[in-house]
Amino acid sequence: MFTGIVTDVGRVRSVRQTNRDRRYEIETSYDVATIDMGASIAHAGCCLTVVEKGEGWFAVEVSGETLAHTTLGDWEEGHRVNLERAARLGDEMGGHVVSGHVDGVGEVLSIEPEGGSHRYRIRAPRPLHRLIAPKGSIAVEGVSLTVNEVEDDVFGLNIIPHTWDVTTLGALKPGSKVNLEIDMLARYLARWQETAS
Repeated sequence: MFTGIVTDVGRVRSVRQTNRDRRYEIETSYDVATIDMGASIAHAGCCLTVVEKGEGWFAVEVSGETLAHTTLGDWEEGHRVNLERAARLGDEMGGHVVSGHVDGVGEVLSIEPEGGSHRYRIRAPRPLHRLIAPKGSIAVEGVSLTVNEVEDDVFGLNIIPHTWDVTTLGALKPGSKVNLEIDMLARYLARWQETAS
């Protein structure tokens, strides 16, 4: 589990196809000695397993399923990635409960300055859009955010200067694709409604 509070912005240092999956090596400022083999780290909101590590970097392998349903298939050398290590019992819960299981890929429609912040409008894929609620939580590229408003399949967010500076959200442009994870409570409520008789 994660909280959607990004603690490092890593950089893809290499990409290669193996006989099993696609392998990414990620440069990080984390103390790699404290990362266990097999540890879960969220990459732009996608939970991946550490399979190798070296000085200042670690490697993950990504399955075809993940590549098909996230933005990870577009990553190239030099791509910057929001990183978050798995939450530990007793950690501060600064964001919301995030599983690291991306629900869909959205598209940034517009970014407008608003005071010191920036207002984003993002289109969510259908039928995922029905699970996004005003003042609810959503993870965008692994960042825990509050939804301002929802109009059909488009929702709005306000990105404060701190989040703009310490995540990859400030580098997004209209047309950028983003990983979305809806609030876990919304997911279970929707499933309950579908199956209740």
